[in-house]
Amino acid sequence: MRDQATLTVSEALETLLVAHNHRGMRDVRATLEPGYLLRAADMIRGCTGRAYILTGFPVAGTFETDGPAGAMALHQLLLQRGAQPTILSDRPITDALSTDFLCAELATGTRGEIADAVSLLYQQAPPDLVISIERPGTAADGHCYNMAGDDISAACSSAEPYLELATCPTIAIGDGGNELGMGKAQAALTALDIRAAISDCDELIVADVSNWAAYALYALVQWLDDKPHDLTLDIQQALAYLVAVGAVDGVTGLPTPTEDGFPANAGPDLLAEANTILTRTAAA
Repeated sequence: MRDQATLTVSEALETLLVAHNHRGMRDVRATLEPGYLLRAADMIRGCTGRAYILTGFPVAGTFETDGPAGAMALHQLLLQRGAQPTILSDRPITDALSTDFLCAELATGTRGEIADAVSLLYQQAPPDLVISIERPGTAADGHCYNMAGDDISAACSSAEPYLELATCPTIAIGDGGNELGMGKAQAALTALDIRAAISDCDELIVADVSNWAAYALYALVQWLDDKPHDLTLDIQQALAYLVAVGAVDGVTGLPTPTEDGFPANAGPDLLAEANTILTRTAAA
């Protein structure tokens, strides 16, 4: 059982992550058991072996900055802590990131073929933790949709088996309700004008931008580890890196180092606010 002060910190960060509420994530958060960011941080701190990080949302014929940047941050965090992280995504993303990050391509094919491939992977290289960040999730009809309601199934493989077949803890991060793992908040999603995903997970983290949840999670783990939490994480550098290898802003569709149409300083500013919350608590 965590002390109340630590739980209060988690809830403050959870509130910060949905402050804009432009996609209704504050309302979704209200249906989740508070402290989910802390519980997810504890899962990361407990991971000493393999960790699979699923990401990649197709947009405008390529992929968006939201998701991969957060996956890169989580990869860095897990690696620093002695775990063995691998980013799992579609080939354009794994090809783009493989020079600097350990990557593997997600299984493709029919749902049964994907499940068989995941089952074999988990037998040969079982994970201690599975994280999904901004990965499309299938709706009740078996198709994946973007926020506009367009069917994007042809551009991304089903990733549900990676959560369904995992016998380790699973974390999912989403910002709209159509992402893998968002089924944990299924009742709340009925009020949103989306084709909601139905897959479940152990801990769901919601945010106005999925990357921001990864940044806050990174900061919280550092704080719990009693390490400096002003971070070596350079968000703007990571976004510029992604644009250089083909990523675009998921809302504007433009090749800019921004996230979901927000100004370039939005992510760094949120991280600064998160660090203020943590620093204030450490000094209390």
